[in-house]
Amino acid sequence: MLPQFLKELFANQQYNENNFFLIAGPCVVESEELLMQVADKVSAVCKRLNVPYVFKSSYRKANRTSANSFTGIGDEAALQLLKKINTTFGLPVTSDVHAHDETAIAAKYIDILQIPAFLCRQTDLLIAAAETGKIVNVKKGQFVSGPSMKFAVEKISKAGNNKIILTERGNSFGYQDLVVDYRNIPWMQMHNVPVVMDCTHSLQQPNQTSGVTGGNPQLIGTIAKAAIAAGADGLFIETHPNPAVAKSDGANMLQLDLLEPLLEQLVKIRKAL
Repeated sequence: MLPQFLKELFANQQYNENNFFLIAGPCVVESEELLMQVADKVSAVCKRLNVPYVFKSSYRKANRTSANSFTGIGDEAALQLLKKINTTFGLPVTSDVHAHDETAIAAKYIDILQIPAFLCRQTDLLIAAAETGKIVNVKKGQFVSGPSMKFAVEKISKAGNNKIILTERGNSFGYQDLVVDYRNIPWMQMHNVPVVMDCTHSLQQPNQTSGVTGGNPQLIGTIAKAAIAAGADGLFIETHPNPAVAKSDGANMLQLDLLEPLLEQLVKIRKAL
């Protein structure tokens, strides 16, 4: 069952409360056309399958490997487009924030503030995000265990905000790979928060000498199915009509037309449980 703050978030959507919820969209705001295309397609699929849906796209990518990588179209322009997705499709929207002074600005446009994995221990960022009153989704660091994420939860709740989500996205396995420990799903649920599985970033291959992160998108379905079987409350999947030309994380995004058949399988697995 969804906690009350998520029920309120999805109040204008028709969905099956026994389903997982989905956070999905292109990695970064590239253009209005891209956002509209993805939101239209994914929202229609989720409506048909009774899956509650949050649209995701980063208004700025502050944690790129190379200084030459695309970071965004400008904060204000990108945030305005995210708000347009919210009003056009009636969808809650989320994006990541990277510094405490960004949180209040972003909170004017988005419904969920996402804390990147690298920053899950940044106390001032967590507190500032909490103080906006928005839902705060903290991605578990690649260097952090599920049980130790209780400290992130405590920082946010002590700041007066109990609208918290935790997201599993794998742990570092050597220098250029990640591995998912599915024990982290029930371990983080023990903190009394919903837990999401990031099915795309957990398949990244970081620290490539080219300066461009690699990935294994052919395994997104495997990660997602195992997460649902392990009891995840939600899934995070970055998707793009043509990942090969995406301006960020193309190597590990799911091609948009593959999302519908995957969600159909996942709904069946959830129902079987």
